[in-house]
Amino acid sequence: MRYRVKLKQTNEVYECLPHESMLQGMARLGRRGIPIGCLNGGCGICKVAVVAGAWEKTGLMSRAHVSAEEEARGTVLACRAAPSSDIEIEVLGKMQKAVFKGWP
Repeated sequence: MRYRVKLKQTNEVYECLPHESMLQGMARLGRRGIPIGCLNGGCGICKVAVVAGAWEKTGLMSRAHVSAEEEARGTVLACRAAPSSDIEIEVLGKMQKAVFKGWP
C-alpha cells in the first residue's frame, strides 16, 4: 500500500510507503534544492501544514519550530510525520523557496 501526498501549491502528487516520512517521499520528486535538513525534527526547515488527510507522528518535533497547538491543528515537520491516508499538504516557511524554485 502507498499513500498519495499532494502539494497544495503546485498540485504535484508523490507517494509514500507506510511509515515513510512525507519528506522522504518528497525527496523522490527529483527536484534539486529540496532541503533535507537534519532529518530528526530539530531544524524546522521542512515545516508543512496538513490540509486534508490523516498522518502519524514518527518522532519528536522541536517545540522551537512547531508548538503543541500548531501540531494539534496539523502543522508538522515533514521529516517526523508519515501519512496514514492520502493527504494534502501545504509547504510552509523556509522550504517554500526551495520547493517552488523553477516551478512553472
